[in-house]
Amino acid sequence: MTKRRIIILVAAVGVLAAAIVVWRLRAGSSKSPMQFDTAKVERGRIVAKVTATGTLSAIVTVQVGTQVSGRIAALYADYNSEVKKGQRIAKIDPLLYQASVDQARANLLAAEGNLVKAQVQAVDARRQYVRQQGLAERKLNAQADLDTAQANADAADANVKACDGAVAQARAALRQAEVNLDYTDIISPTNGTVISRNVDVGQTVAASLQAPTLFVIAEDLSKMQVDTSVAESDIGRLQPGMPATFTVDAYPSEVFRGKVRQIRKAPQTVQNVVTYDAVIDVDNPDLKLMPGMTANATFVYAEKDDVTKVPNAALRFRPPPGMIAPHAGTKGSSGGPPGTRPGADAADRRTVWTLTEDRPAPVRLRVGISDGTFTEVVEGDVKPGDLVITDAVGGPASGIAAGLRRGL
Repeated sequence: MTKRRIIILVAAVGVLAAAIVVWRLRAGSSKSPMQFDTAKVERGRIVAKVTATGTLSAIVTVQVGTQVSGRIAALYADYNSEVKKGQRIAKIDPLLYQASVDQARANLLAAEGNLVKAQVQAVDARRQYVRQQGLAERKLNAQADLDTAQANADAADANVKACDGAVAQARAALRQAEVNLDYTDIISPTNGTVISRNVDVGQTVAASLQAPTLFVIAEDLSKMQVDTSVAESDIGRLQPGMPATFTVDAYPSEVFRGKVRQIRKAPQTVQNVVTYDAVIDVDNPDLKLMPGMTANATFVYAEKDDVTKVPNAALRFRPPPGMIAPHAGTKGSSGGPPGTRPGADAADRRTVWTLTEDRPAPVRLRVGISDGTFTEVVEGDVKPGDLVITDAVGGPASGIAAGLRRGL
């Protein structure tokens, strides 16, 4: 290949590369039209509510334990048994406790016998002292004999008191043994339904450190409560007495109604999330609801009819830089730059972008309650049927706009 041909080939390659660069620059500078996703402003009802999950339980639940140790000799109640207050529901083997009662009763008899003996000895000692005192008055005995008789009488009186105390101790020991014997009968402390039984016949229970739980009794399953975990950001919207509804997985198509009885001030923190217990009272006449069921609760804290409302997606929309016209004013507002981020607005001031004749324009609004999908318009130049922008694609800043949307 000659030198001339090489030069011509290199020049041709250079021209081709320059043409490609020019074509790519022109293609990059071409403007694709910006496309908008829109939604209509509507008029209707808004219900502002808080949702939470909770657990059903009886209003009063009693754990029945035992104060004495021993072997379970008999059971008189089982799961779902209806029991009455004072009814015997279990029996602990009483043989050892009966033996203790018999021993304590024998000790009491012995103590009472010793008391009688001491009393007789005291009477005799007092008689001897009186006799020695009469002899001393007639100078017929020594002073030492009188002193000895007096000491014996005083000692006998003291022995009576000691024996009297021993009788009291024996009587108390007998009473304790009888109480322990009575505790071998496990008695229901309330009317209700047995929802848990933790022992079987023949099982040995030990009450040395803490009372073991033998039964759990729900006092009245026709009236129950739901303990819900409400986030700290929502707890301020709830008040005692407000209505609440909930569903359970067992009856997914049925809505149960109740009323908030109490908002407990004790915080519960799980993985740095703080919640509070809002207690809902609910009637359960058909006994459909059972302890332990998971409830999905809803609290309605505000509701309005026939209001203008905008989709929340429009309130979250952030315009890409290429969409904002320089020195553009905000419709319905006396200040504030167009396209202001919602986080920078006041709590009740937001900006939406309307679309009229394919031209976007910002509108400032004062908003009210929200149901999570729509938000009430309290003040602002929008009306039902207006189109508000919820998303924008294309245009010279489409890449930036996509990045902003991913950041929402």
